[in-house]
Amino acid sequence: MQAHDVETTTTDAAEASPVLETTFGNEQPIVTVPYSSLRPSPLNARTAPVTGIPALAVNIRAKGLLQNLVVHEMKGARGKQRKYGVCAGQRREAALDLLFGQKHISADYLVPVRIVSEGEALAVSLIENSEREGLDPFDVLRSYRMLAEEGRSVDYIAALFSAAPLTVKRRMKLANVSPRLLALLREDAITLDQLAALAIADDHETQEHVWFDANEWERQPNYLRQAITRAEIDASRSRLARFVDLAAYEAAGGYVRRDLFSDDQNAGYIADAELLQRLVAQKLDAAAAEVRAEGWGWTETRVERDLLELNRHGRLRPVQRPYTEDEQREMDALTAQQDELAEKLEALSEDDENAYEVADRLDTEIGWVNAAIIALESRAVVWDAMQMAEAGAFVIVGPQGELLIERGLVRRENSAALDAAGATVTGTPEAEAPDTAGAPAPKVKPVHSAKLCQRLTAHRTAAIRAELVEQPAVALAALLRQLVPQALPEHYGHTAACNCLALSGQNNHDSLLRAADDLPASPAWNAIEAQRTRWIAALPTKRPDVLPWLIQQDPGTTLLDLLAFCVGTLLDGITGEEKPHAINALAGALNLDMTRYWTPTRTTYFDHVSKARIAEVVSAAVSPKIAADLGKMKKADAAAAAELRLAKVAWIPEILTDREIPATPSWAVRGDEDDSDTGDGTGETQDDEDADAETDADSGCALVNNTPCNADASPDTRSEQPPWPFPTAASASTAQADRHVA
Repeated sequence: MQAHDVETTTTDAAEASPVLETTFGNEQPIVTVPYSSLRPSPLNARTAPVTGIPALAVNIRAKGLLQNLVVHEMKGARGKQRKYGVCAGQRREAALDLLFGQKHISADYLVPVRIVSEGEALAVSLIENSEREGLDPFDVLRSYRMLAEEGRSVDYIAALFSAAPLTVKRRMKLANVSPRLLALLREDAITLDQLAALAIADDHETQEHVWFDANEWERQPNYLRQAITRAEIDASRSRLARFVDLAAYEAAGGYVRRDLFSDDQNAGYIADAELLQRLVAQKLDAAAAEVRAEGWGWTETRVERDLLELNRHGRLRPVQRPYTEDEQREMDALTAQQDELAEKLEALSEDDENAYEVADRLDTEIGWVNAAIIALESRAVVWDAMQMAEAGAFVIVGPQGELLIERGLVRRENSAALDAAGATVTGTPEAEAPDTAGAPAPKVKPVHSAKLCQRLTAHRTAAIRAELVEQPAVALAALLRQLVPQALPEHYGHTAACNCLALSGQNNHDSLLRAADDLPASPAWNAIEAQRTRWIAALPTKRPDVLPWLIQQDPGTTLLDLLAFCVGTLLDGITGEEKPHAINALAGALNLDMTRYWTPTRTTYFDHVSKARIAEVVSAAVSPKIAADLGKMKKADAAAAAELRLAKVAWIPEILTDREIPATPSWAVRGDEDDSDTGDGTGETQDDEDADAETDADSGCALVNNTPCNADASPDTRSEQPPWPFPTAASASTAQADRHVA
């Protein structure tokens, strides 16, 4: 190449290279200018609305402006004072505007700035906003820990960073996690969510054990949390914990393992199940004493509302006195407000982007109005003092941990005295039994059709399956309960007792969907499918590899969880009749709360029952007055109104609350204790056994292949206790203790 060619190339390259107006080392020094001289700049690269200004303003007021603004002189500005456009630092400028508006700073407040040329302003703004990099999470947590080690209080650190004290506590909790785990955070080998789950454990040894001994899929935050709290009671899900209140439990000396990383005020794990049960009993006894002081002849406490037990009692009918003028005005106002809210709710359009938020707010307001109406109606209820002395009340822990009081209950032995005294007693089935021995009972049309029963019991089955996943110890007990008698027939004998597990291995997935096509929208089904996805991802793809894989797993965690999932697929709880079912024993052992999994709506319930049933439900769950209003509507309108009225009420039909199970035939009990068949009083005769066998055959119990059945036992022969021993509060892990109090 010739010399002039080289020279030409060099000149072209020099002309092509960009030339910056300023270079490193020539920046203008930081100076101060009056706040009044600052203006928004059209050359600021950030045009999106700024956020977090109030918190930033508080920070600036407390500590001053720690970082300067970048400005350029604005040409053509009027007045003697120079005007500067803020091209970098828009949020800080907005915070200063807020402080000026609040009169915390004056117009001559000096603001540190760096002045650049108008030509540089846009480039500087772009660089300042795009090249900024936040602190690594590891460094943030390390800084919090260092501040705590210096003796700084939570309130001091919260004020320093303009953060809520809870936020500071959360970060300090993370900062105190095992250094080995924090090192993984720097390497992106662990997430903050996983770290938050491990932080529930107080000691580093437990944190490291749970993390390093876990498989990849077991390191999801929810599984890490379960591994740490497996032997404790989740207070956010325990209605007994809500009933007692965590503060009262702690005041009594109970320990709560706090979950700071949940927004639930009850987030925590209770370690002392016995103390919790004792506090529940004490609070119920105190409430029962107050109710007894009203004049009732007796009171009893229950940790669960049992509709079957309640229905065995008659009920006094109180007198509804007329409302006073003030009460009537209050009722009219509440009714008008209720109708107005209902109209607003019905007028909502699905196209509105805020429809869900508005609907939730309206539902909440409707719930408040309904509660006020019920409270007003209860004020006008008058009980006869003499009748109260022969009746009583149940004091109950409700499904959401609230206190329920069922007043005016009449025992069978008191019903005659009350009838003689002229009291109106309703609903005593024992007293209404026919006098004619052997006379057939009149046929009564069932409340729920066979199809609706199947739909509802499919939901119950799915809910129990979801609960088994959370309580694998009960799943293990259920499986062993069915296997043990088969393995030891010489000890337990042969029986036709009904079982709820179909050990033929038939999966219940398709049968549940056939019975209830709305199941995919339920929380129980979502939990089941999440577990299905989890195990499909974790298990080997080839069947011969399954056993070696299982042998390598932890029997106390992985295998037990997998067993719980598999046992759930064997559940057979779908039935077309409202009869005792063997699956109710599992429901009782799990302390199943169906309000978590099923809600009464038009499509799930009210469209499938009679208008009279709709009125009956609304009367019992909301108020008789509202039920009377529904009686004037057409069926479709009444169903829609019932859905609205029960939106915030924890009501479920009796078929989903019944815990009665089929009776175990007497001949099924081990027979080696009875050597006599002579009927001499020491045992059953052969005739008795034959009769029992015929009864069992009539009830439909199958004896082949353990086919599940649904015995139709008479009320006086049905067993009220589970026929097989599940873990109790004393024998099971304390994680399930509050589920077995009932």
